[in-house]
Amino acid sequence: MKNLSISFLAALFILASCNNDENSNNEPEVVVNENPGTFKEIGSITIGGEAAAEISAYCEKTKRLFTVNNSGVNQIDVIDIADPTKPLKVGKIDLVAYEGAANSVSVFDGKLAVALESTANKQGNGKVVVFNTSDYSLIKQVTVGALPDMITFSPDGKYIMTANEGEPNTDYSQDPNGTISIIETSTYNVTTLDFSSFAGQAEALKKDGFRVSKFAKSFAQDIEPEYITISDDSKTAWVTLQENNGVAKVDLTSKSITAIYPLGLKDYNTAENAIDVSDSDNKIAFNPWKVKGLYMPDAISHYTVNNIPYFVTANEGDAREYAAYSDVKRMKNMTLDATAFPDAATLKLDTNLGRLNLVTDMGDTDGDGDLDQMVSFGGRSFSIWNGNTGKIVFDSKNDVDKKTNEIGTYDDKRSDDKGSEPEAVVVAKMGTQNILFVGLERSDAFMVYDASNPTSPQYLQTVKTGDAPEGLLFIPASKSPTKRSLLIVSSEGDGSVKIYQPDLK
Repeated sequence: MKNLSISFLAALFILASCNNDENSNNEPEVVVNENPGTFKEIGSITIGGEAAAEISAYCEKTKRLFTVNNSGVNQIDVIDIADPTKPLKVGKIDLVAYEGAANSVSVFDGKLAVALESTANKQGNGKVVVFNTSDYSLIKQVTVGALPDMITFSPDGKYIMTANEGEPNTDYSQDPNGTISIIETSTYNVTTLDFSSFAGQAEALKKDGFRVSKFAKSFAQDIEPEYITISDDSKTAWVTLQENNGVAKVDLTSKSITAIYPLGLKDYNTAENAIDVSDSDNKIAFNPWKVKGLYMPDAISHYTVNNIPYFVTANEGDAREYAAYSDVKRMKNMTLDATAFPDAATLKLDTNLGRLNLVTDMGDTDGDGDLDQMVSFGGRSFSIWNGNTGKIVFDSKNDVDKKTNEIGTYDDKRSDDKGSEPEAVVVAKMGTQNILFVGLERSDAFMVYDASNPTSPQYLQTVKTGDAPEGLLFIPASKSPTKRSLLIVSSEGDGSVKIYQPDLK
């Protein structure tokens, strides 16, 4: 009876400690003795073809996933995972009437928020539409900035934020400002912030590796927010500016952008950063090359260690390719400085660097029209940064490509571009450990690390996924239908949603 009473009291304590936040990575956790290096697939469902399963959100109240489906339809598919070994599509939310296409979803306390880009004019303002997760009824719709690419609730549920990418149209006749929208859920008032106040810092930012296109008409128009993570106290957000190779810091209390962190350049001319750069050499060979890389992160997550915030980035890389302007070109088609690259003819061979895609408007450091350094897209890695200073504390170097090559999923045909293309990243608490999950779009896998020590994450495992994993969603044991930790992987290449669970210790 004594042991039973203690267990009962412990269970009451855990239940009392849990809040309604369905997005926080810092909530009290059900004590489950799981091994975070042993995730295995336990369930799978395919909801369509390409673009059918981009991003998923989970509702604890209904035990359902809400998954973006843009595969010839415009809807959110509803998937019951009460039994995660047998996921079942049970409904849909048709979005046609809202004149927008879904890019992202987030759930908090029975509310589903959907980010919609305008279908009438992609460069026009987008929308956030909020539904009940129980009956899919409409709660509210509000206007946000152009092309909202990612949406999230704050951990306390008081805010919804969107990263509004603001891409130009193909001839650049329309190029809206990139913006960040903050919605107060108590009133649904919207504050949309742009980056015009940072225009005077452009030159200083560029010296530290921030990228501003030479084709853009203004600084604010060139900024392209991509992804958001919000601190556990709901006071601070960090937003990736992918094409600009930076991260913005946002104060939610004052609703202001307080800093832009340039992410600098990665040096591939070291043994630990050695990369495979050719898709035409009929082999996978990791070698140092006299090339730099822009980190250009897509997804971002965060966690705190010893009261210091850190953010983690998936360094995918991304080019601007439009009819009026393209910033990508094969290395062999560019002119190299003879002093910096005396072996230019050899380097331009397809089996060497000739096929590598480079950034066209960076690398001419002395302004004489040739490249003094070669700058490529993406870091082919994940990185951990100090959230207070924006300074890097860890980079995974070439671990991503090497580890996926070891399990046979590395795609050599992407070597000339951005390698494995780390796309998604999530940090979650499992017991006392901060566990990091990294989704790899081109290598069809996710990697798991123990990131409890931000300066020295420990590799745990690599797991195969569906084709082109886009979104990772961690469901803590406290909210899981099985009271076991789950990782949901949504893959846009084959429209699959796969569910993974770790073994018990």
